[in-house]
Amino acid sequence: MTGFENKVILITGSADGIGKSMAERFAELGSNLLMSDLNENINLIADEISKKYSVKAVGFKHDVSVEEECINAVKKAMDEFGRIDVLVNNAGITRDNLVLRMKEKDFDDVISVNLKGPFLMSKNVFIYMSKQRYGRIINIASVVGQSGQAGQANYSASKAGLIGLTKSLAREFARRNVTVNAIAPGFIQTKMTDKLDEKSKQQIISQIPLERLGLPRDVADAAVFLASDSASYITGQVIGVNGGLYM
Repeated sequence: MTGFENKVILITGSADGIGKSMAERFAELGSNLLMSDLNENINLIADEISKKYSVKAVGFKHDVSVEEECINAVKKAMDEFGRIDVLVNNAGITRDNLVLRMKEKDFDDVISVNLKGPFLMSKNVFIYMSKQRYGRIINIASVVGQSGQAGQANYSASKAGLIGLTKSLAREFARRNVTVNAIAPGFIQTKMTDKLDEKSKQQIISQIPLERLGLPRDVADAAVFLASDSASYITGQVIGVNGGLYM
Protein backbone atom coordinates (compact mmCIF):
# COMPACT_ATOMS: atom_id res chain seq x y z
CA MET A 1 0.00 0.00 0.00
CA THR A 2 1.42 3.37 -1.02
CA GLY A 3 0.46 6.98 -0.51
CA PHE A 4 0.85 7.12 3.27
CA GLU A 5 4.26 8.76 3.48
CA ASN A 6 4.09 11.80 5.77
CA LYS A 7 0.32 11.47 6.24
CA VAL A 8 -0.80 12.44 9.76
CA ILE A 9 -2.79 9.81 11.64
CA LEU A 10 -4.45 10.46 15.01
CA ILE A 11 -5.35 7.27 16.88
CA THR A 12 -7.10 7.24 20.26
CA GLY A 13 -6.62 4.35 22.66
CA SER A 14 -3.34 3.39 21.03
CA ALA A 15 -1.14 2.24 23.92
CA ASP A 16 -1.74 -1.46 23.27
CA GLY A 17 -3.89 -4.04 21.48
CA ILE A 18 -5.69 -3.04 18.30
CA GLY A 19 -4.83 0.66 18.70
CA LYS A 20 -1.11 0.05 18.96
CA SER A 21 -1.21 -2.41 16.07
CA MET A 22 -2.86 0.23 13.88
CA ALA A 23 -0.25 2.78 14.90
CA GLU A 24 2.55 0.39 13.96
CA ARG A 25 0.92 -0.49 10.64
CA PHE A 26 0.57 3.16 9.62
CA ALA A 27 4.13 3.83 10.80
CA GLU A 28 5.38 0.96 8.61
CA LEU A 29 3.90 2.83 5.67
CA GLY A 30 5.68 6.06 6.59
CA SER A 31 2.90 7.96 8.33
CA ASN A 32 3.41 10.33 11.23
CA LEU A 33 1.37 9.61 14.33
CA LEU A 34 -0.44 11.21 17.20
CA MET A 35 -1.17 8.51 19.76
CA SER A 36 -3.50 9.24 22.66
CA ASP A 37 -4.42 7.06 25.61
CA LEU A 38 -5.12 7.17 29.32
CA ASN A 39 -2.00 5.04 29.82
CA GLU A 40 0.70 7.16 31.47
CA ASN A 41 3.34 5.50 29.27
CA ILE A 42 1.80 6.48 25.94
CA ASN A 43 4.60 8.96 25.22
CA LEU A 44 7.22 6.23 25.73
CA ILE A 45 5.28 3.85 23.48
CA ALA A 46 5.12 6.54 20.80
CA ASP A 47 8.87 7.13 21.13
CA GLU A 48 9.55 3.42 20.58
CA ILE A 49 7.44 3.40 17.41
CA SER A 50 9.10 6.60 16.22
CA LYS A 51 12.58 5.07 16.52
CA LYS A 52 11.59 1.69 15.10
CA TYR A 53 9.95 3.03 11.94
CA SER A 54 11.80 6.35 11.53
CA VAL A 55 8.63 8.45 11.64
CA LYS A 56 7.48 11.20 13.96
CA ALA A 57 5.18 9.77 16.64
CA VAL A 58 3.85 11.91 19.47
CA GLY A 59 2.09 10.37 22.45
CA PHE A 60 -0.07 12.16 24.98
CA LYS A 61 -2.50 11.33 27.77
CA HIS A 62 -6.08 12.05 26.77
CA ASP A 63 -9.58 11.25 28.04
CA VAL A 64 -11.90 11.17 25.01
CA SER A 65 -15.00 11.60 27.18
CA VAL A 66 -13.96 15.15 28.17
CA GLU A 67 -14.66 17.78 25.51
CA GLU A 68 -11.88 20.16 26.57
CA GLU A 69 -9.33 17.34 26.33
CA CYS A 70 -10.58 16.46 22.84
CA ILE A 71 -10.25 20.08 21.75
CA ASN A 72 -6.71 20.16 23.15
CA ALA A 73 -5.83 16.84 21.48
CA VAL A 74 -6.83 18.14 18.07
CA LYS A 75 -5.04 21.44 18.70
CA LYS A 76 -1.91 19.50 19.64
CA ALA A 77 -2.09 17.60 16.37
CA MET A 78 -2.38 20.82 14.41
CA ASP A 79 0.46 22.44 16.35
CA GLU A 80 2.73 19.43 15.74
CA PHE A 81 1.92 18.73 12.09
CA GLY A 82 -0.34 21.43 10.70
CA ARG A 83 -2.91 18.92 9.46
CA ILE A 84 -4.78 15.71 10.31
CA ASP A 85 -5.41 13.29 7.46
CA VAL A 86 -6.91 10.35 9.35
CA LEU A 87 -8.69 10.04 12.69
CA VAL A 88 -9.16 6.58 14.16
CA ASN A 89 -11.61 6.53 17.07
CA ASN A 90 -10.39 3.41 18.83
CA ALA A 91 -10.52 4.27 22.55
CA GLY A 92 -13.04 2.15 24.39
CA ILE A 93 -13.83 0.54 27.73
CA THR A 94 -15.96 -2.31 29.03
CA ARG A 95 -17.93 -2.62 32.27
CA ASP A 96 -19.57 -6.00 31.72
CA ASN A 97 -22.44 -7.32 33.82
CA LEU A 98 -25.96 -8.63 33.47
CA VAL A 99 -28.50 -5.82 33.18
CA LEU A 100 -30.07 -6.46 36.59
CA ARG A 101 -26.63 -6.17 38.19
CA MET A 102 -25.30 -3.33 36.07
CA LYS A 103 -24.86 -0.03 37.87
CA GLU A 104 -26.04 3.17 36.22
CA LYS A 105 -22.49 4.53 36.37
CA ASP A 106 -21.17 1.50 34.49
CA PHE A 107 -23.67 2.18 31.72
CA ASP A 108 -22.93 5.90 31.63
CA ASP A 109 -19.13 5.47 31.65
CA VAL A 110 -19.16 3.08 28.69
CA ILE A 111 -21.47 5.29 26.63
CA SER A 112 -19.40 8.34 27.52
CA VAL A 113 -16.10 6.87 26.31
CA ASN A 114 -17.25 4.59 23.48
CA LEU A 115 -19.88 6.82 21.90
CA LYS A 116 -19.55 10.39 23.14
CA GLY A 117 -15.77 10.22 22.70
CA PRO A 118 -15.92 9.54 18.94
CA PHE A 119 -18.58 12.25 18.60
CA LEU A 120 -16.35 14.82 20.31
CA MET A 121 -13.22 13.82 18.41
CA SER A 122 -14.95 13.69 15.02
CA LYS A 123 -16.63 17.05 15.59
CA ASN A 124 -13.37 18.79 16.43
CA VAL A 125 -11.27 17.08 13.78
CA PHE A 126 -13.81 17.89 11.07
CA ILE A 127 -13.30 21.61 11.65
CA TYR A 128 -9.80 21.19 10.16
CA MET A 129 -10.55 18.39 7.69
CA SER A 130 -13.31 20.59 6.28
CA LYS A 131 -10.80 23.35 5.52
CA GLN A 132 -8.46 20.80 3.93
CA ARG A 133 -11.37 19.35 1.93
CA TYR A 134 -9.91 15.97 2.72
CA GLY A 135 -10.06 13.48 5.56
CA ARG A 136 -10.75 9.96 6.68
CA ILE A 137 -12.52 9.09 9.93
CA ILE A 138 -12.56 5.45 11.03
CA ASN A 139 -14.60 4.33 14.02
CA ILE A 140 -13.80 1.05 15.74
CA ALA A 141 -17.17 -0.50 16.52
CA SER A 142 -17.72 -4.19 17.37
CA VAL A 143 -19.56 -7.27 16.21
CA VAL A 144 -21.65 -7.05 19.39
CA GLY A 145 -22.95 -3.68 18.21
CA GLN A 146 -24.51 -5.63 15.34
CA SER A 147 -25.58 -8.83 17.08
CA GLY A 148 -25.94 -7.89 20.75
CA GLN A 149 -24.31 -9.79 23.60
CA ALA A 150 -25.61 -10.95 26.97
CA GLY A 151 -23.72 -9.26 29.79
CA GLN A 152 -22.70 -6.36 27.57
CA ALA A 153 -25.83 -4.24 27.23
CA ASN A 154 -23.84 -1.05 27.79
CA TYR A 155 -20.99 -2.00 25.44
CA SER A 156 -23.32 -3.34 22.73
CA ALA A 157 -25.46 -0.20 22.92
CA SER A 158 -22.38 2.04 22.65
CA LYS A 159 -21.09 0.21 19.58
CA ALA A 160 -24.51 0.08 17.91
CA GLY A 161 -24.75 3.81 18.55
CA LEU A 162 -21.29 4.27 17.06
CA ILE A 163 -22.47 2.59 13.86
CA GLY A 164 -25.40 5.01 13.71
CA LEU A 165 -23.08 7.93 14.38
CA THR A 166 -20.79 6.73 11.59
CA LYS A 167 -23.61 6.78 9.04
CA SER A 168 -24.88 10.18 10.13
CA LEU A 169 -21.42 11.76 10.05
CA ALA A 170 -20.77 10.19 6.64
CA ARG A 171 -23.81 12.02 5.27
CA GLU A 172 -22.85 15.33 6.88
CA PHE A 173 -19.15 15.28 6.07
CA ALA A 174 -19.23 13.95 2.48
CA ARG A 175 -19.67 17.44 1.01
CA ARG A 176 -16.15 18.26 2.22
CA ASN A 177 -14.57 15.08 0.87
CA VAL A 178 -14.34 13.50 4.33
CA THR A 179 -15.32 9.84 4.47
CA VAL A 180 -16.53 8.18 7.66
CA ASN A 181 -16.57 4.41 8.04
CA ALA A 182 -16.60 1.85 10.82
CA ILE A 183 -14.77 -1.40 11.44
CA ALA A 184 -16.62 -4.00 13.51
CA PRO A 185 -14.07 -6.48 14.87
CA GLY A 186 -15.12 -9.87 16.16
CA PHE A 187 -13.06 -11.77 18.70
CA ILE A 188 -9.51 -10.47 18.38
CA GLN A 189 -6.48 -11.91 20.15
CA THR A 190 -5.68 -9.25 22.75
CA LYS A 191 -5.01 -9.08 26.49
CA MET A 192 -8.76 -9.40 27.00
CA THR A 193 -9.02 -12.75 25.20
CA ASP A 194 -5.70 -13.92 26.68
CA LYS A 195 -7.46 -13.96 30.06
CA LEU A 196 -9.96 -16.57 28.85
CA ASP A 197 -9.39 -20.19 29.77
CA GLU A 198 -8.83 -22.69 26.95
CA LYS A 199 -12.36 -24.11 27.17
CA SER A 200 -13.91 -20.65 26.75
CA LYS A 201 -11.61 -19.88 23.81
CA GLN A 202 -12.59 -23.10 22.07
CA GLN A 203 -16.28 -22.34 22.57
CA ILE A 204 -15.79 -18.98 20.89
CA ILE A 205 -13.70 -20.41 18.05
CA SER A 206 -16.34 -23.08 17.39
CA GLN A 207 -18.76 -20.28 16.40
CA ILE A 208 -16.34 -18.67 13.94
CA PRO A 209 -16.41 -20.08 10.38
CA LEU A 210 -12.69 -19.35 9.87
CA GLU A 211 -12.02 -21.29 13.11
CA ARG A 212 -9.58 -18.88 14.72
CA LEU A 213 -9.42 -15.65 16.66
CA GLY A 214 -8.51 -12.58 14.67
CA LEU A 215 -5.25 -10.72 15.11
CA PRO A 216 -4.88 -7.00 15.81
CA ARG A 217 -3.10 -6.79 12.45
CA ASP A 218 -6.30 -7.94 10.72
CA VAL A 219 -8.09 -4.85 12.05
CA ALA A 220 -5.09 -2.64 11.27
CA ASP A 221 -5.08 -3.77 7.64
CA ALA A 222 -8.77 -2.90 7.32
CA ALA A 223 -8.06 0.55 8.77
CA VAL A 224 -5.25 1.11 6.29
CA PHE A 225 -7.56 0.19 3.42
CA LEU A 226 -10.30 2.58 4.56
CA ALA A 227 -7.72 5.34 4.97
CA SER A 228 -6.27 4.76 1.51
CA ASP A 229 -7.11 6.31 -1.86
CA SER A 230 -8.48 2.90 -2.86
CA ALA A 231 -11.43 3.56 -0.50
CA SER A 232 -12.12 7.12 -1.66
CA TYR A 233 -15.64 6.20 -2.84
CA ILE A 234 -16.56 4.27 0.32
CA THR A 235 -18.35 6.07 3.13
CA GLY A 236 -20.97 5.25 5.74
CA GLN A 237 -20.05 1.56 5.68
CA VAL A 238 -19.35 -1.02 8.37
CA ILE A 239 -16.55 -3.47 7.58
CA GLY A 240 -16.82 -6.67 9.59
CA VAL A 241 -13.47 -8.18 10.62
CA ASN A 242 -14.87 -11.19 12.40
CA GLY A 243 -13.94 -14.39 10.58
CA GLY A 244 -17.53 -14.83 9.47
CA LEU A 245 -18.99 -14.77 12.99
CA TYR A 246 -21.60 -12.22 11.90
CA MET A 247 -22.71 -11.93 8.26
